Amino acid sequence: MTTASWEHFPHDADIGVRGIGATREQAFEQAAVALMAIITEPAKVAPKEMIEIRCSAPNDELLFVDWLNELIYEIATRQMLFSRFEVHIQDHELYAKAWGESMDVTRHQPAVETKGATYTALRVAQDPDGAWRAQCVVDV
Repeated sequence: MTTASWEHFPHDADIGVRGIGATREQAFEQAAVALMAIITEPAKVAPKEMIEIRCSAPNDELLFVDWLNELIYEIATRQMLFSRFEVHIQDHELYAKAWGESMDVTRHQPAVETKGATYTALRVAQDPDGAWRAQCVVDV
């Protein structure tokens, strides 16, 4: 069984995010944690408030980029950080819940501002071992 996890991978001046999970949804959730980990330590973010996110795209790769960009938009407009995610995907329609709290510069010590998810190194696929991977480079 695949253990859900996330990781960063190097890419010139930007940074890659990768989510790994037993399902496509879990891979998307873990990639969201990787996105947050670019900004702050996810464990420092309390899941106090829940927001809902919806997006759709013609394929998994474009849906993944839209998902991350919706999160980046929510971070910027709400001045919030997130630490917990629940993603549901059906027919290239994504419905998600994200839990987090208002950004506290002193406590969260944001490292960088994420500008957007890109199509660079974009891949959403199931590995031969059954694990799902969702990844792309994020402009910082």
